Amino acid sequence: MGATLGSIARGRTLFEEPESPALLPPYLKKGDTIGITCPAGFITMEDVQPAVNKMKDWGFAVRIGDTIGKKDFTMGGKDPERLLDLQQMLDDNSLKAIMCARGGYGAVRIIDDIDFKKFTKHPKWIIGFSDITVIHAHINRNQRIATLHSKMCNSFPANWGTAEPVQVESIESIRQCLTGEKMNYLFTPHPGNRTGLATGELVGGNLKTLESLAGTKSDISTREKILFVEDTGEYLYSIDRMFWNLKRTGKLGHLNGLIIGGIKAKEDDKGEEFGKTVQEIVREKTSAYNYPVCFDFPVGHQKYNMALKIGTTYRLAVHLNECRLSEER
Repeated sequence: MGATLGSIARGRTLFEEPESPALLPPYLKKGDTIGITCPAGFITMEDVQPAVNKMKDWGFAVRIGDTIGKKDFTMGGKDPERLLDLQQMLDDNSLKAIMCARGGYGAVRIIDDIDFKKFTKHPKWIIGFSDITVIHAHINRNQRIATLHSKMCNSFPANWGTAEPVQVESIESIRQCLTGEKMNYLFTPHPGNRTGLATGELVGGNLKTLESLAGTKSDISTREKILFVEDTGEYLYSIDRMFWNLKRTGKLGHLNGLIIGGIKAKEDDKGEEFGKTVQEIVREKTSAYNYPVCFDFPVGHQKYNMALKIGTTYRLAVHLNECRLSEER
């Protein structure tokens, strides 16, 4: 029996069936091939080239998808073109990972037409963030296969000599994740944190995108998990509305821990102040719960955007003098 409106209001999620642990795709070794495709926004080959060069430096081969360089207004080709390019890469067992070239918009337009049967039998790492949250969430919910939330091709610098250290560190974390290193993130405590310890499967992504997936078959389950969110370019009242969505759909009610990444609010163009900061918005929505909450984790639309394995078990330790997120498996 499905969840009732009453159960949702009491904090139970729309999806309550028991979940099996997410399966980890095989880690990459030198010589393995990574495909690059555009399921969302468009990008030129020129802008992809720095990422190609770096992945080859890591020892991987690279296959360029047909959608690189294609453009249909803001998207990397028409829906059928983007669908076909991604589908062929999902079905190709010679590819060990697929990097989405950039975010933008467009993944939701093709997600329901993707056939994941071959991918489920022969899983590979799907890499990206922002609009690619659609794909991460859908796979986490339905296929129970781990994916990689990270920077994409449009974030690789053309000149590594002038790149900021945090940008280099963030991109290097992609290689570390893909080759099977157990990740351990140590970051500066925020005064608004709520201390505590938590262990659980990591889920999440772009906050606005997660809101748009609520009630669909791509909606995530957060029960006994660690949720991370990030966003950019949203008004504070919109951020407040998104956290109300998380609360009212039960996603905040049974968490083990909450991670707030980079959330960049924009100024109201009418000059009207909302009256609450991001931290105040989060604390208000989570005041009834006692799990740890940490702010300013290095993930999101920013240069300091560390790779995270969605579907993998992590341990979150939020202390007054130290915050740490450590991969358990």
